[in-house]
Amino acid sequence: MIGDLIGKPGRVAVEAILPDLRNELDIDFVTANGENVAGGMGLTVSTAEAMFKAGVDVITSGNHIWDKREMYAQLEHDERILRPLNYGTDGVPGRGWGVFHAADGTEIAVLNFQGRTYMIPIENPFTEFDRLIEQASEPLPPVRVVDFHCELTSEKNAFGIYLDGRVTAVVGTHTHVPTADERIMPKGTAYQSDLGMVGPIHSVIGFDPATVIPRFLNGLPTRFEVGTGPVVFNACLIDADPATGRAVAVERIQRTVEV
Repeated sequence: MIGDLIGKPGRVAVEAILPDLRNELDIDFVTANGENVAGGMGLTVSTAEAMFKAGVDVITSGNHIWDKREMYAQLEHDERILRPLNYGTDGVPGRGWGVFHAADGTEIAVLNFQGRTYMIPIENPFTEFDRLIEQASEPLPPVRVVDFHCELTSEKNAFGIYLDGRVTAVVGTHTHVPTADERIMPKGTAYQSDLGMVGPIHSVIGFDPATVIPRFLNGLPTRFEVGTGPVVFNACLIDADPATGRAVAVERIQRTVEV
């Protein structure tokens, strides 16, 4: 599971690293958060296709999935692109989860949720997960991975504990800074508060400091621009038992690439 891709540097880094990484680590399935890959804000059809071509199987997202209007129709058309489930269904395009097949044939459910603290007050992710499990026309496959796009580590931590034993993995995205708390929880769910980003190292969460720091100096709005220079690739490798869905190993991955 790969963290938030930031602009062209993030996309190019994934194209450079992922194909060999899949072979090196014998990876059967890849998710990546793509909501910031189109110029730093949003996703486009062409950037999504580039991610798929590089070896991403499913694109997850968050609040910035709505930044490019062309994605509204694409979310209805391409089941491999998810938006947070708890935006609801009333006039909201796309879907928040799906069942896919890994390279070894294993069925994998990918679920995308968004937090609410300091974010838009959408539906409750905790109760929406319960609703999905209870109302699904048939049981989800044992292997279930969750991208929780959320601001607070406390909300992420609570969601992970709430889902422990009911999903294979809960990983956080959105804050672009990797956390060193990867672990397997008591009931068998792998957890990490935030995957981090795939973006320029010498930046403010992926963006050019010259376009960000003025906001902290005088509070005036500025137009963020994606940073430059070497790119950090942050991801989490999860090994799961396909029969039970329990995680058996979890490992942070961090690579650096010049783009």
